[in-house]
Amino acid sequence: MVSCRRKKKNGDVISLNEVEELVLLETNIDDMNPEYYQYVMQKLFDNGALDVFLTPIIMKKERPAVKFSVLCKLDDISVMKDILFRETTTFGIRILKIQREKLNRSFTEIDTPYGIVRVKNGFLGGELIKSVPEYEDVKKASINSGIPIGTVYNEVMFKAKERNYNG
Repeated sequence: MVSCRRKKKNGDVISLNEVEELVLLETNIDDMNPEYYQYVMQKLFDNGALDVFLTPIIMKKERPAVKFSVLCKLDDISVMKDILFRETTTFGIRILKIQREKLNRSFTEIDTPYGIVRVKNGFLGGELIKSVPEYEDVKKASINSGIPIGTVYNEVMFKAKERNYNG
């Protein structure tokens, strides 16, 4: 991981986003039972995948298919390839080295009537630019309280904004 820095016009140095060297593995699949995708995705996540996503595509001979994409760290390439080759119908995987830039982050906890919910805060050049409730915490609070998930989410967002504006 690399932390980038940039000089402002006045010469001050500000910290920017973190940049990571990652790998994107992709394969096109047009002949696999769609019920298997969730299983394979979970297996990839359980073995270190940072992100897994499916994209509908049209392949040669106008065949509908799915582009299966896996984002992982360099050290995890072999385990990700093994899972894709063993658990899908693919015969080939594209491997692309990429960079991912992400906001500097911190986490805070918001106490709500429905329970404590973690909030992820994103910073750009030291400035807080967004706060987002952690989905699993919101879901848990909703289930435990019987309150609709949207109500819990809105309460957390209100309290997070209130906290951010009041310091």
